[in-house]
Amino acid sequence: MRFGINTFLFTSPFTNDSTGLFKTFKKWGFETVEIPVEDPSDIDPDHVKGELNKHRLVCGSVCACMGAGRDFRGTPEEQKTAMDYCKRLIDQMVLLECPTLIGPVYSVVGKADAVEPARQKEEWALVVKNLKELAKYAEARGRQICVEPLNRFETDFLNTCDQGLKLIKSVGSKALKLHLDTFHMNIEEKFQGPAIRRAGKVLGHFHACGSDRGTPGNDHIDWPSIAAALKAIRYNGDVVIESFTTDVKVIARAAAIWRRIEPTRDEIAVRGLKFLKKTLG
Repeated sequence: MRFGINTFLFTSPFTNDSTGLFKTFKKWGFETVEIPVEDPSDIDPDHVKGELNKHRLVCGSVCACMGAGRDFRGTPEEQKTAMDYCKRLIDQMVLLECPTLIGPVYSVVGKADAVEPARQKEEWALVVKNLKELAKYAEARGRQICVEPLNRFETDFLNTCDQGLKLIKSVGSKALKLHLDTFHMNIEEKFQGPAIRRAGKVLGHFHACGSDRGTPGNDHIDWPSIAAALKAIRYNGDVVIESFTTDVKVIARAAAIWRRIEPTRDEIAVRGLKFLKKTLG
């Protein structure tokens, strides 16, 4: 199990200049960096890889930013835009030597509305079709995709671990796994530990943050049950802190962060990492 940090806590978009954060991440004790690539043209993967090597870090995951126009259940144009974008991310991951594409790799974030059952089936079929193509592309390049259920306010498509497992089974690719996040699970799962156990070997990525998007451990989440469940399924993937603050305005607006949740974002990273290493390590 490796511990990582998502760069959204400190910057958006991530660019070549953002690699200046790596020295601090290493000093704090992180092993991996999760890079949200909002636009593939924002980075030179060779430069980013060189900076990672320089600071003895690895890019453990690239986060797909499913913004407007990127939707595997949308119009034909939106589906193509999403496919082209995700394939470019996978190509960059090869250069970064990054194994995993993570996030809501199925639909634009924020699309949440009541959908008639007939339309739900149509959208499900569209996502399955597109993920089959994308997973095949990833598998051919030695990469994996981990789909993340989000809470009901961010999507109506995939909210729970069980729904994620159903989607993965429908796609039927060994390159497709599950990505769980303690913030979303706190809203959607009855109990987080049992959900993790149901995921079992299909769990490929894990986000750890507080119930309010703040510091993991400085909240009401039942962390001992999470630790026991991860141990029970012998999880050996990355555990990444993905928290947001008002300091990064674009992400604060997108994630509905309207107040300062913790004194500083450095505190989220440092205290959060210390807690996770003690509790999960």
